[in-house]
Amino acid sequence: MADDLVAAVRAYEVARAAVTDAQVEADRIVAAAKTDVVAARARLADAIVAAARSGMRQVDIVRATGYTRERVRQILRANGVEAE
Repeated sequence: MADDLVAAVRAYEVARAAVTDAQVEADRIVAAAKTDVVAARARLADAIVAAARSGMRQVDIVRATGYTRERVRQILRANGVEAE
């Protein structure tokens, strides 16, 4: 009977440690994904600026990106491109 109790305690400790390990791994994955989002956002802003400088109309940029006209204007202004 004492062996069952010891085995149950050990199983519980292992299960709790697995939850902690999984949380640490999940936190790492989320942090990496957030870094990817920042990089992708910067790449998108660069592409928006390049498209505007090459003559693409803002309305077409809005359609392609799904951003609002105001957000596209903000990105362009922040990168030295005058709004239409």
